[in-house]
Amino acid sequence: MTDQKDLQKDYAAAQFGGQLLPGRWPALILVDFVMAYFDPKSPLYAGVESALESAKRLLEAARKAGIPILFTNVNYSPGGKDGGVFYRKVGALKCFERGNPLGAFPPNLHPGEGELVISKHYASAFFGTSLSSTLTALAVDTLIITGLSTSGCVRATAVDACQHGFVPLVVREAVGDRDSRPHEASLFDLQAKYAEVVSEAFVMSYLARDVS
Repeated sequence: MTDQKDLQKDYAAAQFGGQLLPGRWPALILVDFVMAYFDPKSPLYAGVESALESAKRLLEAARKAGIPILFTNVNYSPGGKDGGVFYRKVGALKCFERGNPLGAFPPNLHPGEGELVISKHYASAFFGTSLSSTLTALAVDTLIITGLSTSGCVRATAVDACQHGFVPLVVREAVGDRDSRPHEASLFDLQAKYAEVVSEAFVMSYLARDVS
């Protein structure tokens, strides 16, 4: 089995892992920070409270910096007909049928006045939504990504951000998953191919500059 050191060398030799430089016009997106991941009675409970705390700090910094802020949630009609194959594949998506309290934002992390909510049916915040055109209209060039889960909606959103021409900054402390193995594998692959995986401290420093 290839050890971690050899894995890093192999990817470097294949010329993965080039650096993407953040731009001048960032936005913050908070992907699916909803009660389904924080209520221990929920099938999607993930034990990711530390990611929530990091996201709260980043949200405060983003508001202070005056950059665009977007939240996402998942919202299905009763029975999930608008969820297609994804809904059929993942039984726990029933948590997001309209009116289920597990689909609500936590009381300590929710949209403020003027902050947009992107409702989606699939993993990526870009798929089937107005997110790309909204960011383009706001002249955004860099997307700071927080949210849940790392291997699912965060990864899909980061890949699509890259494909739509936005520099994705995935904040390590502000994303989470129900298991460390898919979490770490996803962060490794995102850093290698699609995004910059950065620390909360890096983003705080970035936002403290004149980026508004």
